Amino acid sequence: MSLLEWLWDDHQLLLQQSFSIPFGFLFYFLAANGFLSLRCRYLYMCIGGCILAVVTMGIYSILLFTSVFMFVVLVCTVDWRYIHTWVLGVQMLWQTLWHIFLQYKEFHQPQHFNLRLVLAVSSLMLITQRVTSVSMDIQDRRLILTLNRLSLSQSYEVLLPIISYILNFTTLLGGPLCMFAHFVSFIEGIDVNSPPNPSSVVIFKLLQVFLLECLRYSFLQFVKYAYNSNLAYGVIGMWAMAMVLRLHYYAHWQISECLNNAAGFGFCGAKSGYTDWSGLSDGDFWVTESSVCISQFARRWNATTASWLRRLVYKRCKYFSLLLTFGFSLWWHGLRIGHCIGFSIWAVTVNIDKYIERNWLPKLSVGWMKSIYVSLSWIITQIIIACIVITLELRVVQL
Repeated sequence: MSLLEWLWDDHQLLLQQSFSIPFGFLFYFLAANGFLSLRCRYLYMCIGGCILAVVTMGIYSILLFTSVFMFVVLVCTVDWRYIHTWVLGVQMLWQTLWHIFLQYKEFHQPQHFNLRLVLAVSSLMLITQRVTSVSMDIQDRRLILTLNRLSLSQSYEVLLPIISYILNFTTLLGGPLCMFAHFVSFIEGIDVNSPPNPSSVVIFKLLQVFLLECLRYSFLQFVKYAYNSNLAYGVIGMWAMAMVLRLHYYAHWQISECLNNAAGFGFCGAKSGYTDWSGLSDGDFWVTESSVCISQFARRWNATTASWLRRLVYKRCKYFSLLLTFGFSLWWHGLRIGHCIGFSIWAVTVNIDKYIERNWLPKLSVGWMKSIYVSLSWIITQIIIACIVITLELRVVQL
């Protein structure tokens, strides 16, 4: 197998995201310098997403376009007080049907693995985040749409930012989730108050992606070595296998962050002499892996999705909010058997961790006792996360 074949087969999604980065830079240059009108900016994002969907998913891109069409129909016909319930129900039903179809193909026709279908279902999950975020904005009256009294052309002008937000090419294949209000604010103000040139930060983050992949390769080689070794190496090898799986996510989150930064998204201002581009991030490797308790890890892992789940489920439930949040996350991920076990373990351990933090931790008044607690807690967190990740993702490991 040639180097190019290996790169394409093992890093196809990373490369597809990388190929979109020049188009992100092009958008930043044209919009920041006033070459694109406001309507053209929205159309650039929307059409770019449509082209990316067709190129990467082929016929399965119809899943995404159907989802957007159903959302627009609901927005135009359903009362704002009930819009969120309708959008959530219809979108989750549509997504669940395709999750079931994907699992059928995987278990009954494993020899016919279809990456385009996998990409389409994965992107459909991200579209669920965006359409429900907009529907919550409408229900909470953060976004007010009055389409009944508008003409067709006026309705088009109102719906264009929403459609552009849902099909935005910078977030089509991977997060992070940007709030609709932030998206609109950025698109409308980029020519007036544009962020600094993102080329240097994108190059730096691309280097981080390369280093993450090198680290993942190193852990993978250790897993192969530990596979036939003694028990001690086997235990460490299981932890290393979980790290291989987690590094896969970190690399994809980082490349998605690069694509968003290339278009100008995620700029937080200048701090201590350097520009901060961490406004849109699903997780930093060092920050997340340094979490000293399981609940802290849960908040930092896939951070924008965690925030979406808190808004969608946790804050809206009066009883059993944590259990229902993990339950909905399980449904959103596809209701696989491994997911049922993994998310159950995660929910129970987060509950236990909160109980310990609330009742036992305040009793540790001596400094050295807290240091021992922190060290042991980090080790236990790593063990628990390794078990959860392997339970969730072991089916995709190929050594």
